[in-house]
Amino acid sequence: MSAGGGTKAIVAALGANLGIAVTKFIAWALTGSSSMLAEAIHSVADSGNQALLLLGGKRSTREATPQHPFGYGRERYVYAFIVSIVLFSVGGLFALYEAWHKLDHRGGIDSFQWVPVTVLVIAIGLETFSFRTAIHESNLVRGKATWVSFVRRAKAPELPVVLLEDAGALLGLVFALFGVVLTLITGDGLWDAIGTAAIGFLLVTIAIVLAIETKSLLLGEGANPEDVTKIEQAVLAGAGIERIIHMKTLYLGPDELLVAAKIAVPPTESAAEVAQHINECEARIRAALEVAQVIYLEPDIYQPGAAASSSETAAEPATA
Repeated sequence: MSAGGGTKAIVAALGANLGIAVTKFIAWALTGSSSMLAEAIHSVADSGNQALLLLGGKRSTREATPQHPFGYGRERYVYAFIVSIVLFSVGGLFALYEAWHKLDHRGGIDSFQWVPVTVLVIAIGLETFSFRTAIHESNLVRGKATWVSFVRRAKAPELPVVLLEDAGALLGLVFALFGVVLTLITGDGLWDAIGTAAIGFLLVTIAIVLAIETKSLLLGEGANPEDVTKIEQAVLAGAGIERIIHMKTLYLGPDELLVAAKIAVPPTESAAEVAQHINECEARIRAALEVAQVIYLEPDIYQPGAAASSSETAAEPATA
């Protein structure tokens, strides 16, 4: 997944959310609607989250150091995990608190009654634009994967995060519109509280999903089965390599995959020949899978008993 597509979707979402947040705060100040306040805080949280994603993307490009020899690619995962915490606490828990508070003060919307409906309709339009941008950018890299599979298996966290945030924002706006309209019709603030509570539960659910997926990336995921097959075929495609004894992969960042493998070479080859075949093998791997940037190949003589023992301790590549 290219960082460029993720950045474009993040900037579109950030611009939409900043504008929406201002209008929602104005609507809340004029009407006192708890749904509007919950949605305003939601937009502020989303804006902060998009800023965090941009910051994580920038910091992840720093050069490797002796203390961090594999670079800082995983910073993108760290900031995506922080996003889930912000969404859970600032967005979800605040909305649930505001819903509980509204139940004790179930007043209707007595002034500027047209304001919240107008703001919510405009916000739905802006969020639809942001969501459409995220969908378009995701389709460029999603391939034939389903949306659920894309969110679960994507190694770059930005697009899945923006997709879930935008989907949650649109649903939240629908819930808010539901609560505001019924409050205006009935004069009972209970509906406003119900809409606010629905927003809170929605944001908490999305935050939990994001936390689970980004935690898996932070722990370290390997290549998916399709990419593992590409690597194996590339390794065995040239001369001088008899078999793969065992292999492990690990994403050091969204755009950098580590490949470590023990390979069997003919026992009669010289060191120079083994080195040449390893260099050729590394080139084939990088040609087959662009993200395979860090490759360690250990030559060995294949011994069935020893291979069976080592393969028992070799973990299968993890999938998202």
